[in-house]
Amino acid sequence: MVIATELCALSEYRIYPGNGKLFIRRDGKPVFLGSSKAYSLTIQRKKPAKLVWTQAWRRLHKKGLSETTTKKRTRKLNKVQRSVVGLSL
Repeated sequence: MVIATELCALSEYRIYPGNGKLFIRRDGKPVFLGSSKAYSLTIQRKKPAKLVWTQAWRRLHKKGLSETTTKKRTRKLNKVQRSVVGLSL
């Protein structure tokens, strides 16, 4: 059985049925908010990327990516000695 969940517009956490608020903006766009904290911060027009507990901040500061992708290794280039045409040793 699959439960239809929404994503919080501020924190990007899952909102399960029966939780959160649906806020309709002036332009008519529905905004799902998971908690009263998220609702309050949205009304205050706070940016999610500046709030440490949101997924936007974690994405911006590269947190929690270590288990999914590892850092690419770079190869060290070896210098090749080339001869000069017409030069005798």
